[in-house]
Amino acid sequence: MPNDNLLRLPSYGGQAVMEGVLMRGRRNVAMAVRTPSGEIVTYEEELPNLYRSKWMKIPFIRGIIGLWDSLNLGTRLLTKSANFASGEDEQLEGPALVGTVLISLVLGIGLFFVLPALLAGLAEKFLSMTSWWSNLLEGLFRLIILVSYLAVMGRIPEIQRVFAYHGAEHKTINAFESGSEMTPEVVAKQTLVHPRCGTSFILTLVLLSVLIFTLLGPLPIHWRLISRVLMLPLVSGIAYEYIRFAANWMDKSAVVRWLIKPNLWLQKLTTREPSPDMLEVSIKAFKMMLEAENSPSVT
Repeated sequence: MPNDNLLRLPSYGGQAVMEGVLMRGRRNVAMAVRTPSGEIVTYEEELPNLYRSKWMKIPFIRGIIGLWDSLNLGTRLLTKSANFASGEDEQLEGPALVGTVLISLVLGIGLFFVLPALLAGLAEKFLSMTSWWSNLLEGLFRLIILVSYLAVMGRIPEIQRVFAYHGAEHKTINAFESGSEMTPEVVAKQTLVHPRCGTSFILTLVLLSVLIFTLLGPLPIHWRLISRVLMLPLVSGIAYEYIRFAANWMDKSAVVRWLIKPNLWLQKLTTREPSPDMLEVSIKAFKMMLEAENSPSVT
């Protein structure tokens, strides 16, 4: 039966890693990884105080802060999971970690924001398009690049396994939020999609950028490119609040359920049906995180 206390429960999230899943609560994060020998190894740590600070209660600001910290944490634990899965012992910490996250950000911003803006700016200049049409074209370029990137990545065998663990993460959280029994057989029946997924955030970011960048009006191409970078934190903050709103209201509003359909559709590119052993790993990570969350805080 559905969990009657769902609206009072904290919003748990997670991420697929190499041969495993990490689960994040309000105070703790836990990770479970399947080693080549078949053993499940686990790791758990307390989240920084940032997650419980007053800044995380301020709309729009919390989205920007949370996004950066999630990238930082996700990259570090992704590296740790790869070490568990391969038996190696190389940790990504300190300046190396920050550098890796920054490089990833630069590449992502360049591919998904600067490149579409450049292409649309050139089209506006040489095809005599209005700024409204060029901004719409920029959004179309951005969407095509995003979908193409995910489709190509999804054909790589190693990434397909990560996407399957992504599906296991979704199914596990969906099972908990519906009050279902947390066993692989029961969790397997859950849906692959979840409204709070990071894939939904990315698509929302892309679609909102069309509206917000259009409001800037016509710009010289160099200012067009600069504005896309400078405005990204604002767009990210708005997208984060929209995702929170949609997740809270999708069960109450048919309009919201209709609005999030594209987000849920895109998740089909980043999830695969997990095997029972993958679900076992995901459930292990979730139960470990939940136990840590329910334990008295030592701070």
